[in-house]
Amino acid sequence: MIIVPVKEGENIDRSLKKFKRKFEKTGVIRELRSRQAYVKPSVKRREEIKKAIYVQHMQQNEE
Repeated sequence: MIIVPVKEGENIDRSLKKFKRKFEKTGVIRELRSRQAYVKPSVKRREEIKKAIYVQHMQQNEE
């Protein structure tokens, strides 16, 4: 359970922003979306390799 303490006189928008940030860090929505459809392990591994290659190219271009 996510608890966001609200201080006396603190803006409710700031508290809501803190809550959203904490909720995003838990990864609940990301996991929910990934579980909507089954992805074969071979396809998942292939996508991870493609992402790693892409990140590596981006890092090399940055240098």
